[in-house]
Amino acid sequence: MEYGFGAHEFPTSGVFEVEPKSCPGFAYRRSVWMGTTDMSRAEFRSFIENLAGKYNGNTYHLISKNCNHFTDDVCKNLTRKSIPGWVNRLAKVGSFFNCLLPESIQVSTVRHVPTHPAFSDDDMDSISSSVIGDSDLEELDQHLLPSDVHSIDVPRKLAKDLL
Repeated sequence: MEYGFGAHEFPTSGVFEVEPKSCPGFAYRRSVWMGTTDMSRAEFRSFIENLAGKYNGNTYHLISKNCNHFTDDVCKNLTRKSIPGWVNRLAKVGSFFNCLLPESIQVSTVRHVPTHPAFSDDDMDSISSSVIGDSDLEELDQHLLPSDVHSIDVPRKLAKDLL
């Protein structure tokens, strides 16, 4: 069997199995010998099932978590070798030029936290303190920027002043 990882809209595994070299919708190009493993068939099946839990179909992303990332994870775990760099080069190049990509496939580095205008600030304080403990809030504060970054007074410097 051959294993792959693909996208779908559900929070369930996107890992699938097909007959070798016959994945629907894809043209087979070539095989790359990566090595062997000492696992039994049962151990291998268990390994794939466990790994499949990390690859839900709704987490598939063309640049940051695609079928080649899955294949690399499999190879590293089974043979201690990564897949050849050329296999996922397009995704790597895409990650460097993220701002040029269509918005639908850009990699987000900061998650947007939705605002809920139906709640007042007091309501939100009571909700957040009941859901998140004080020690959790302290830890979160260490990783967050101030909410209004533009209100921080920073002396302005012009390019000519730096020369």
